[in-house]
Amino acid sequence: MGKAIPSGKPGKSDQLCNCLTKTSRQAAPASDPDQLGAVFTRREVVDFILDLVGYSSAQRLHEMTLLEPSFGSGEFLFAAVDRLITAWQQHAAHLPSSALENCIRGVEIDSSSHEVTRSRLVDLLCSRALSISESEHLAKQWLWHGDFLLTAFCGCFDFVVGNPPYVRQERIPPALLRQYKDRYQTIFDRADLYVPFIEQSLNLLSQAGTLGFICANRWTKNRYGGPLRQMIAEKYHLKIHVDIGDTQPFHSHVTAYPAITVITRAKPGPTRIACLRDISKDGLSGLAEALVSAEDGVPRKTVELVSGVADGDSPWILGSRDQLALVRRLERDFPSLEEAGCKVGIGVATGADRHFIAPYDQLDIEEDRKLPLVMTGDIRSGTVRWAGLGLVNPFSDDGNLVDLDCYPCLRRYLESNRNEIARRHIARKTPSKWYRTIDRIHPELSRTPKLLIPDIKGAAHIVYEQGKFYPHHNLYFIVSASWDLRALQAALLSGIARLFVAAYSTRMRGGYLRHQAQYLRRIHVPHWRGVPADIKDELVAAAVTEDRRAQFDATCRLYDLSAQERRLLDSQRNQGG
Repeated sequence: MGKAIPSGKPGKSDQLCNCLTKTSRQAAPASDPDQLGAVFTRREVVDFILDLVGYSSAQRLHEMTLLEPSFGSGEFLFAAVDRLITAWQQHAAHLPSSALENCIRGVEIDSSSHEVTRSRLVDLLCSRALSISESEHLAKQWLWHGDFLLTAFCGCFDFVVGNPPYVRQERIPPALLRQYKDRYQTIFDRADLYVPFIEQSLNLLSQAGTLGFICANRWTKNRYGGPLRQMIAEKYHLKIHVDIGDTQPFHSHVTAYPAITVITRAKPGPTRIACLRDISKDGLSGLAEALVSAEDGVPRKTVELVSGVADGDSPWILGSRDQLALVRRLERDFPSLEEAGCKVGIGVATGADRHFIAPYDQLDIEEDRKLPLVMTGDIRSGTVRWAGLGLVNPFSDDGNLVDLDCYPCLRRYLESNRNEIARRHIARKTPSKWYRTIDRIHPELSRTPKLLIPDIKGAAHIVYEQGKFYPHHNLYFIVSASWDLRALQAALLSGIARLFVAAYSTRMRGGYLRHQAQYLRRIHVPHWRGVPADIKDELVAAAVTEDRRAQFDATCRLYDLSAQERRLLDSQRNQGG
């Protein structure tokens, strides 16, 4: 371990500090946690992360450096300090306390959090037999007030740990966001603030340094995490990933689905994957021991060793080794859904559903200006049971808005609701087109047979619609001029859809998955023209009769699955409910 001493200056940003005061953030003054939407990590979880990265009092921590880039009220900071002082007293008590002044560095943007935590740190050090002057000196050296993303560091760290801030881009002042984008290559698309925090932290690791963060897991799957995933795949080893979404690792409830990630500056290798279900002290200690001691080829009941998780900018597949192997095999042997002649889309967003959607028979507009609309609730049973809603369609078949002078009933209806319709953002952008829906409506879609898939579900819910309805924006659809849609429905319901979506989608609490277009497009299927006639017939018949076992058996033949692959697909088929 090196002991490069960071001696730069913290960058300050009143703009971001004001922003964070008004938005959700995990670092907040202990006296007023609600003001900043504080999310405090439980001490036992903090200790678990310190165990995973190897920051143990059994080590000569007085010779090492640790960074906490957003220390807030000090959960990680105080746990690390406890271990550091214990290690110093055990291994180097002959050294003065001043020998520790570069062992820890914590950065915090909020001034009140900084002051409250500094005071508590002094109290902690005094309780560990340091004098008040020694304690105040170390607190001053260890804690910086400033913006971590604008802070200049002159050295590196053996450990970086913490819970980086969750702040959406739209909450960051534009001028400050431009500064961040100039500095950090990973701020891409709609990346959350924690993404450049991870980039900066990785860049600050020493030659054999280790990062351990508890953080929302969206970046491991979503488009905006691509550049960060690419960076990790090229330069680092994704050593450990622990799914903790089914537990409550914080003192308060959060909507983000968190994970613990340990990354080292080392040659890439297998990733140790586990799912945390018991956050008791004993449960965490046992899992930490299994994760730290796991070695290639040595099985652990609670730990999977999976190679190839970090693969360029691709989303991380964090399931079992067998799941990754099957997904990769199908991706290698078969084209993607759209390469096989299918199209994936999403239903219409209007921006004003209360005016563009109403009972079909009560819409007093011209017949060719309304379409029967299918909603998520209409397909809950597995078939379409239309609730009778209709969609106001202001578009002609050529894609242009209709001339309202040619449709007096439509004009009268829209004008009667103009105040609210014209207030939408899309209407204000182009006032002359105030009555358009957010998405263009393609009337031919309502007449096209399609598969309908609701966004949020545990298991794939795929319903055949013969071509009578237009889908609402909570429904995704698949159409195809080459594949028989009933056959495709059977294949997707047999576990294939869930296999791919579970691999690439972020999981929500309760085991629910997002069946969004970006994940559905990841599904791979054979070209329909190459499917043997008997398998085609079996798939179609199984879909029509809703015989799930027949669907599964035919799909296994379709993909030529081995016995082991069949068992894995069967487990996917039975998950999610």
